[in-house]
Amino acid sequence: MKKIVVGLSGGVDSAVTAYLLKEQGYEVIGVTLCMHGNAEREAADAAEVAERIGIRHRVLELTEKFNENIIRYFTESYKQGETPNPCMVCNPMMKWSALLSIAEEEGAEQVATGHYAGVVRLINGRYAIRCAQSAAKDQAYVLYGLTQEQLSRTVMPLASYEKKEIRKIAAEIGLSVADKADSMEICFLPEGEVYTDYLVQNEGVEPVRGNFVDEDGTVLGTHQGIIYYTVGQRKGLGIAFGEPRYVRELRPETNEVVLSGNDALWSDTVYARDYKGMAVEQIEDGMRFLAKIRYSHKGAMCTVYREGERLRLVFDEPQRAATPGQAVVFYREETVSGEETVTQKEQRENVDVFRTLVVAGGAVICRG
Repeated sequence: MKKIVVGLSGGVDSAVTAYLLKEQGYEVIGVTLCMHGNAEREAADAAEVAERIGIRHRVLELTEKFNENIIRYFTESYKQGETPNPCMVCNPMMKWSALLSIAEEEGAEQVATGHYAGVVRLINGRYAIRCAQSAAKDQAYVLYGLTQEQLSRTVMPLASYEKKEIRKIAAEIGLSVADKADSMEICFLPEGEVYTDYLVQNEGVEPVRGNFVDEDGTVLGTHQGIIYYTVGQRKGLGIAFGEPRYVRELRPETNEVVLSGNDALWSDTVYARDYKGMAVEQIEDGMRFLAKIRYSHKGAMCTVYREGERLRLVFDEPQRAATPGQAVVFYREETVSGEETVTQKEQRENVDVFRTLVVAGGAVICRG
């Protein structure tokens, strides 16, 4: 019997993932990663799930490492006038690293998670994340940073499921987490706390007042500190104008927040740094991709060019409020063949080659 390590978060998705894999004949070892103050309840829920479905359960304490890496990244990003996405960094650096470490200890070949996405191998031999069947739940965007080694040992059984189907399965097998609410956007924030309060109260960030300015540099008023603002924001500016004003840019070097009308937020050009390749190892000038500039973005076609250490993305149509610190993730259609995950084999039966949309790679949006 093949062993597999499942990241058991205490939520319904990972619980059903563990159940499905056990039903497929795996020896499943559930592992809960305790990385922040909300983890105690998660570990308790995960332990209850493990007992119910009859699998072994382990808990790994990672709070100190999480603070050193993810919380520090989160804090420094806001201080630098960027809007971070902690999941992008946490997935490869923390979650997969820890799960694969446990897999080595346990003699398991693979790890699995409850993400709504899939893992495929391309005809060129590279592994990539493919989008989930449910566009509403698709999580391919947050997984672009996974390495080839991590992907080669990963199973994601939920790619073809809808959320309601997962909850139905959980209810049918008597899991108490069947109706548990989805996790918060930022997992380490205490319930009901906003990120700015967390930065001030927990990380000792001291907001410094500065100037609201327009695009010409004219002072429009006083802001409360750049951590309180993000590109595209309209509400909560604390200042009234005769017409709608939006945050167009944050300038940490001068502690200024640039305001503009909505039209100025649209641009066909976006810059990005720190490209991580998945289906496409290296970007070449003129490559075409469907790109998403935020998790909720529907995606738009663009052409990508290299400019030194940065990428320049030219979209076919202007996009609104590309935000420094957020990820831009590239997608393209690739031919897939070779080894597939258990779920994909079941879905596709004897079809060895098919067309699908996969993650080509991703980068971090930066100021132009």
